[in-house]
Amino acid sequence: MVAVLLILIPLLSGLISFIIKEERTVKIWSLFSSIITLLVVLHGIFHQEQLSYDAVWLPTLGTRFSVSLDGMSKMLCLLTSISLPVIFISTFKNSYNKSSAFYALMLLTQAGLMGVFVATDALLFYFFWELALIPVYFLCSIWGGEKRIAVTFKFFIYTFVGSLLMLAGILFLYFQTPDASFALKSLYALHLSDKSQNILFWLFFIAFAIKMPIFPFHTWQPDTYEQAPTAVTMLLSGVMVKMGIFAVIRWLIPIFPNAANNFSNVIIIFSIIGMIYASLIAIKQDDIKRLIAYSSIAHIGLMNAAIFTHTQIGLEGVMVQMFNHGIVVLGLWIVADVIEQKLGTRKLSQLGGLAQKAPALAILLVVMSLANIALPLTNSFVGEFLMFNGLFQYNIWMAAIAGVSIILAAVYTLNMVQKIFYGNTVSMTINAKEISANVQFILIVLVVVVIILGVYPQPLINLTKDSVQIFFANR
Repeated sequence: MVAVLLILIPLLSGLISFIIKEERTVKIWSLFSSIITLLVVLHGIFHQEQLSYDAVWLPTLGTRFSVSLDGMSKMLCLLTSISLPVIFISTFKNSYNKSSAFYALMLLTQAGLMGVFVATDALLFYFFWELALIPVYFLCSIWGGEKRIAVTFKFFIYTFVGSLLMLAGILFLYFQTPDASFALKSLYALHLSDKSQNILFWLFFIAFAIKMPIFPFHTWQPDTYEQAPTAVTMLLSGVMVKMGIFAVIRWLIPIFPNAANNFSNVIIIFSIIGMIYASLIAIKQDDIKRLIAYSSIAHIGLMNAAIFTHTQIGLEGVMVQMFNHGIVVLGLWIVADVIEQKLGTRKLSQLGGLAQKAPALAILLVVMSLANIALPLTNSFVGEFLMFNGLFQYNIWMAAIAGVSIILAAVYTLNMVQKIFYGNTVSMTINAKEISANVQFILIVLVVVVIILGVYPQPLINLTKDSVQIFFANR
């Protein structure tokens, strides 16, 4: 029942949030709900009983409400359940029109994300895939920036087209199963021709590539991250992009192993192009949110490339990095939100000398920035080292080209830190004050996680090792 509760708690809490009128009350209710969900996840990690649930859902279609928690699901559900309290606490003082609807949609998004990570039925997976996306569309279109309508429409078109392609692929697979089933095990057991695999592979991969996103399906992301409320951007960047990575590992490669081998070179090359391209554009950005957005594209590109090396060490790195990237990027978005809320700007060219006014914020951002460039003893180092190792085993020249992104990441990340915090104060920062206690608390917690997992990452590796073993057993 643990997997069911992870969906049910945010789903019911979100529906209740719609009818709560007072803003402070709905904030406290949403935070309380997210903490309960986190406790349930922790129970599932430390107790192995009742991690699966299977019941009749739509018998005439041969689909069941089948959910289960393995190591990778636990890790991503943990990331999701950590992200919501972090977002709610760090943005607690932010005010939103129609706050009850805002927090309700955030919780419904969490329910969809949890469903994606635990579903073991293809139609149920698709249902939660859409449930996670639909609330985000409204969150961006109602509470976003000045260009929110055009940007949200672009986001909708991208994701809608991807979802339709995936649905077509799911239905084709359904008719190929001997038992007319959407069950993951039935799909794993299919023996498809190479031609069918090649076609279906791209139907699914395009949907997943849009969600990550990777080059050349990335163009919706920077605009959406820039225009979305920062709380929504945190959820998009910290967790939702992991839907695509997760889906490639859980659904795509095990069902279409021959096609995955055939197209590995193409996908890795495009992933590396995306890493370098996004890093170069990040260097030129003057907007903090767009800089972090392009940084995220580069990091996700490395994860995708590492998966398609088909090496165990590369996949282990991806498992670790999915969690670690989420923690680091949450910290970066919190700082971006603080600067925007306090100073009314996101432009690097309008900032400077903030360390003199907010030294605690400067120290915490420096640690997060060092993690973003995968400095040793930070959590990102282990994952990136393992992924580059897998890429090196696959092709030394591809690894060398991809490695340039490490240098570029240092350039744009340290440049961001220098422009925000060092030098003389300017008109925007002359009257700045230290960050509030709630934001300082959350950033300290994230920094502690960054350092602990940088020094001792074994718990994450142990948590996901069963998923790595199953992945290679099903290929």
